[in-house]
This record gives sequence, C-alpha cells and structure tokens, in this order.
Amino acid sequence: MTAIQYFWRHPLAEQVREEGREEGREEGREEGREEGREQGRAEAKAEMILHILEWRGIEVTDAVRERVEACADLGRLEVWAQRAVHATDAAELLAGE
Repeated sequence: MTAIQYFWRHPLAEQVREEGREEGREEGREEGREEGREQGRAEAKAEMILHILEWRGIEVTDAVRERVEACADLGRLEVWAQRAVHATDAAELLAGE
C-alpha cells in the first residue's frame, strides 16, 4: 500500500506557508513600529502642552493633566497646544470638547 502525499503536507506547500508567515511577521513588526512612533509623538506633544502651561504659570488640575496625557489624537493635541499658548486657565484647553 502506498502512502498518499496530501498537498498541504507537501514540502512546497510547507515552504509557501512559512514564507507567508514570515511576510506577515514583518508586516506586523512594521505596523508596530509605526504605532510606536505615533504614540511617542502624541506623548511628546502632550508633555509639551503641559510644559507650556507650566512655563506660563498656569496651574494644571489633575483632571486636565490626565485628559491631556491620555489623548493619542495628534490633531486634537495640536489644537490644545495652540490653545495652551493663549489660555488664561488650563480648563480653556478642553473648552467645547
């Protein structure tokens, strides 16, 4: 009796699967790096917003600090950074939000 060689167990099929796994891992690593860079940009911008308020002598409440530090939206952080330059109170950053 001869053994049946199923295609999915064939060495060529295994090689193709392994190549697909490797490509998937590389794509995942690149996506992870990009997400990490974006997160780093958001954290740096949030830190700068809080520094601007601090340098201007504006007291930052814990609620405002937590909201700014938790934000990952670069567009929103940019708006808050512009507001930080002109604000007279830390709550003005979040006005209308």
